[in-house]
Amino acid sequence: MKSPVIRSAAIATALVVCLSAPALALDKAPIPSLDLAKKMAAGCEAKAKEMNWKMNISVVDSGANEIIFERMDGAFLGSGDIARHKAQTSARFPWPTRVVEQIAYGKDLKGGPVPGIALVPGVVAFAGGLPIMTADKVQIGGIGVSGGSADEDEMCAQAGIDAVKDQLK
Repeated sequence: MKSPVIRSAAIATALVVCLSAPALALDKAPIPSLDLAKKMAAGCEAKAKEMNWKMNISVVDSGANEIIFERMDGAFLGSGDIARHKAQTSARFPWPTRVVEQIAYGKDLKGGPVPGIALVPGVVAFAGGLPIMTADKVQIGGIGVSGGSADEDEMCAQAGIDAVKDQLK
């Protein structure tokens, strides 16, 4: 009679031990809230208005799932997909999309160490996407911007991150 009770207790203990680590990991993996994403988009939009740019802005979580998308009045319709792909690329890799460009094409644009990365579906290899990192260097998502030059897109994305830097601590 004691063996089924002991067996049940052992199974219960094993389940608690095995399942508690993943549960704790989920608790520790920060996910950008809708509020944070809205503030990032607002920071980006403010920079774009200041510079008279018309941008598409996408913020995604670390799984590259879109949290918010914003198209400013007059922004190119086709740039929406580019902004999304920049955000998703930055969520999947811990680098700005400018670094992906350098990996694919080199800093001098004469050939990089992994040129094939630019051919991977959904990977964007030009500036305008930035990873969203906490102060502890935990990647929680990405922001992608499109509508201006690659440099303008990246400046706008940085303004979005700067708008929430105190909340990323």
